[in-house]
Order: sequence, then C-alpha cells, then structure tokens
Amino acid sequence: MPSTTLVVDNGSYTIKAGFAAGKTCITIPNCIARTRDKRVLIGHQLENCRDFGSAVFRRPVEKGYLVNWEAEKEIWDRTFLDSESKLKCDPRNTTLLLTEAPNAPSTLQTNCDQMVFEEYEFSAYYRCIGPTLIPWNNTSTLYSPENPPSFSPPAEAIMVVDSGFSHTHITPIINGQLWNAAVRRIDVGGKFLTNYLKEMVSTRTWNMMEETYLINQVKESVCYISTNFNEDLEKCHGMKKAANDIVVDFVLPDYNSGKGGYRRPHVPKKQPAFGSNDEQVMELSDERFSVPELLFAPQDIGLAQAGVAETIMQSLEGVPERYRSLLLANIVVVGGNANIAGFLERLEMELRPLASAESVVRIAKPDNPVTYTWKGGVALAGDKAEMKKRQVTRAEYMEYGSVWCAKKMAGEISSVPGTGSTGVVEKENRSHRKKRVED
Repeated sequence: MPSTTLVVDNGSYTIKAGFAAGKTCITIPNCIARTRDKRVLIGHQLENCRDFGSAVFRRPVEKGYLVNWEAEKEIWDRTFLDSESKLKCDPRNTTLLLTEAPNAPSTLQTNCDQMVFEEYEFSAYYRCIGPTLIPWNNTSTLYSPENPPSFSPPAEAIMVVDSGFSHTHITPIINGQLWNAAVRRIDVGGKFLTNYLKEMVSTRTWNMMEETYLINQVKESVCYISTNFNEDLEKCHGMKKAANDIVVDFVLPDYNSGKGGYRRPHVPKKQPAFGSNDEQVMELSDERFSVPELLFAPQDIGLAQAGVAETIMQSLEGVPERYRSLLLANIVVVGGNANIAGFLERLEMELRPLASAESVVRIAKPDNPVTYTWKGGVALAGDKAEMKKRQVTRAEYMEYGSVWCAKKMAGEISSVPGTGSTGVVEKENRSHRKKRVED
C-alpha cells in the first residue's frame, strides 16, 4: 500500500491540496497568468506578483470541468513535483484523491484517469464528486458546536449548496452517495458575478473591462446579499450619497508604488480624500448588492433559471419523500460565494416559506467554506478500509482498463473481474453514472 495520500480539490479558481496525514491545506491559484510586462506566472507564483494590471489569465478548468490538461500539467508539475514545493511527492508511492464536478463528460473523466496513471504514474487513485466528501466531515458541529451528537461518517443525509467560481450546484447526498437524479445546477458563480460587476463599473465609472483580477478583489471586498433588495435599491436612488451608508469607496491600487487597493467609507468628492489627493477612487452603491442578487434572481438579467432557494426545492422533488425533511434540516453551504455577507440569511429567508410547515430548515456554513470539501477528503482518506474499497490501483488500471476503473470509482462494481460478486449497488444509491441493468 502507498505510504502517502494526497487530497486534491481541483477547483476552477484555486486548487486546495495537502497530505492527509499532515491535515494542512494549501491553496494554489489554478491558472497561468501573463502580466503586461510579458512575464508568465504559473500557479503559486501569482502570490508574489504585485502588478496585476491588464493581466491575462488562462484557466484549465472551464464551466467546472477540466478541459485543458496542457495548462493543468504545468500547474501540477510545479505544485507536486517541484523540489521546492511544500506538496512535493513521489507519485509512485502516493495515493491520489481527486475531486470533480457533478455530471462530468465521460471523455474528460477518461482523459483525467489517463493523465493520473500514465503520465504521473500515481500508485492508486480515487476520483469523486466534490460534494460527496462533505458528509465525511462532522457536520453536526456546524449546528450544535457546544454539544454535538455522536457522529459516524458519512452523515445520513446532507444537502450541499456548492457555490463556486464557475457555477452553483445543489447536490443531495444520501448515505454517502450522490442522488444524481436530484442534482441541479445554476450557471451563476463567482466568475459570472465578477464579469457582471466589471460591466456595471465600466458603464458607470472607470473602464475596467481588462481588469478582471482587480474587479474580483472589489467584489470580494464590498459586495453583500441584501435581505430586502427593493428597499436597498430605493435607498440608493432616493438618498444623497453622503447620507447613504450603502455607498462606499474603493481606492484603486497603485501598481507603480506597490500600494494595494482597499475599501473605505464614502468621502464626497468636494472633500479632500484620505491621504494623497491623487488617489483614484471608485464609488459603489447599488452595485454592492445588485451583483450577488443574481444568485437568487438570475432571471433579472434574462437567465431562464431559478434562484438558489427555488432550485433547492426543485432538487428535493427528485428524492424520495422520506428524505426531504432530513435534507432540509441539514443544508451545508460551501464554496467561495458562501463568504459573501448575507448569503445564509437570505437563503433561509427565502427557503422557509417554500418548505412545508412541519419541516425544520437548518442552514450552516463552515468556518472556511472554501476548504471544507478538502477536509472531508482528508476524513475519507483516514478510513483505510473505505478508501481501499473505492480506490483503483495503477496495476488494476493497466490490466482492466479505464472503463472498468471508472465503474469501480463510481460505485457500480466492487471487485475485480473473476473474483466474485460484482457488487451491484442498490437502486437508491445513485452514483454520477447511469446504472447498467444486467439480465
């Protein structure tokens, strides 16, 4: 057996990775950037960049799926094979636990398996859907931190709201298995919100169409989700900016001096600004809440999709009725957008009237919703018996091929050919692949 297990949550915006034994998660930007002075920065090198003006980004993960292995290999090589990297490992003596988005095309899954076993030659490997790792965390502590009940992973039923860079997925997990028929996707994520804010700002104040990195910083710094959208909108349009506490300033960074951008209370233009008079200041008012509002009302800009609360109810209709109340009482919000102020309050406010009167609605967010999936992977990796049942060794891959390996990781079979039962999964334990019914 390999002596090391490497857990990798390969997200669209960042890679969350670390060794299961160390239980320390390292976050690496999952992109390659070219700055305006023609420097190329790969992965963690972006952390040392001080000038992101007009930077161009190339991301190997698009719409949640890994489509560009040429770029991803550059990032992985520097992260897992570089002698100076904290995550340097010997793949031939390492088990890899890797996440993917729900309903990934089989061709992309096959490409991934080939890269893992044939290019990197990892000793063993388990590819799984990210939200299925959440139930391996002790989620009961999110609801009762002082007196949590006894916990035996995985949790019986968890409704995961994963709102990340590329999308927002609603994924019910029952007895550790993804209920695929009830998975729902909203095509609004952090990238969509950043682009929308970029267009709004460019129309109203500064031209920021080439400043994706900066506008993403602005979004993370000033945006919030309103619990009364119409009231806040009227407040922005009906009050003077000086008297409106919603209006804030964002002082743009000065890349020449190395001074970063920051948020500050609004200062009317006729008054001298804090510090230097040559500061470039961006005023933001209704943009602060109009942009993240798209998570709950994507139809506002013409998307024919429901918001998060309505999509949760649509997802519940796809699971047996006996699980619905249990799922409503165990909703966990993860992903970078979960850090937007007001997310949980707005979700509970909209979800409570939609749920039945006798149902309990409980919504929780972990302390770090970005790394919570990775922590679930560490918990699963700690269960050696469970990992042995799920993982595929390189020897098995070379002997039985990628199709068989994909079925084993999907939970469709539990043994190698010719050694006994094929381990047919019960009908209710739906994996992310369709079941083949054998006569």
